[in-house]
Amino acid sequence: MTATSTPGPPATGAGTTSTPATGVTAPGAPDDERLRRWRLVLGGGEADGTGRALGGVDAAMDGALGALYEKGARGGLGGSAPSTARWLGDIRTYFPGSVVQVMQRDAIDRLGLATLLLEPEMLAAVEPDVHLVGTLLSLAKAMPETTRESARAVVRTVVEELEKRLATRTRATVTGALDRSARISRPRHRDIDWDRTVRANLKNYLPDHRTVVPERLIGHGRASRGVRKEVVLCIDQSGSMAASVVYASVFGAVLASMRSLATRLVVFDTSVVDLTEQLDDPVDVLFGTQLGGGTDINRALAYCQSRITRPADTVVVLVSDLYEGGIRDEMLKRVAAMKASGVQFVSLLALSDEGAPAYDREHAAALAALGAPAFACTPDLFPELMAAALEKRPLPIPEG
Repeated sequence: MTATSTPGPPATGAGTTSTPATGVTAPGAPDDERLRRWRLVLGGGEADGTGRALGGVDAAMDGALGALYEKGARGGLGGSAPSTARWLGDIRTYFPGSVVQVMQRDAIDRLGLATLLLEPEMLAAVEPDVHLVGTLLSLAKAMPETTRESARAVVRTVVEELEKRLATRTRATVTGALDRSARISRPRHRDIDWDRTVRANLKNYLPDHRTVVPERLIGHGRASRGVRKEVVLCIDQSGSMAASVVYASVFGAVLASMRSLATRLVVFDTSVVDLTEQLDDPVDVLFGTQLGGGTDINRALAYCQSRITRPADTVVVLVSDLYEGGIRDEMLKRVAAMKASGVQFVSLLALSDEGAPAYDREHAAALAALGAPAFACTPDLFPELMAAALEKRPLPIPEG
């Protein structure tokens, strides 16, 4: 907020102009605007030092903030679904969407709002986002039937927004990688990619003859309607991985829609669930997960390994914070065995916009020693990551 950059609340007195009841500052009243902002930041009370009263919209904003952040706030949110629903409606009126999402998250953490999300009236009032989806999925088992359809509608809204943002670029990037990896080095004459062939042989240019000797031919390869590559997404569904589960489900659905890829999506805690058959609808995938519980990465990788039929054409993406509750040495042996067979193995500590979570550094170092460095990946970087893995070129590992 702008007010936080000011060294301290100014003294009250002459030089200020009163603010209209609507809370809109009158033109030419910078001191009054500073007082107003400090009053909103400090939350009022006798000792806030501003001596500033709020009215109109400012008073309503102050009330919404106070209900969440002030100890013993006036009225608070209480345990009432109707009052909380009204509060959710108020913050959507007074604050931009990004701020609303932060306040909702804080309300869930500070005030036990999660249990109230089991009521349809509440779900109709919230601002849908990835974190809210994670909370709803964690409550799925306790959710009554009267709420389930409302929850699915919230989840579908978020999923559709993510698909709009991510699907086109993912398909284009991955398709380009598949086309490049399909090029052949001994093409028939009609399949020669002359542009790439000339570029690859420029060192063989003969000035006297004004020609290039094509020692190495590069072909387009024939378009194939069959599967060229296989992708296995192996997703840790422990509670800390909620956002990653949401993004992975969306990406899984996008990749599954591409005919040249065979995509499998596996989620795990101490048990393993294969959700591949539901990939045509990522909302079904998400409601098939069970956030929380322990972690057995070794068991999950054993299942994935048993489903691999073309190792040299397979990419396995493990999304996990690597806190292994299973057999550590067996987990590492499986990764080593998959890599030795030709599998491209990618280990992501998170697939979200939040950066790297807390993770097991010892296991991450052990994977790196096997040639499978573990790092966090944003959704926007994931298409390029998949393209690099499909082409077997160095992964675009973010710094830090």
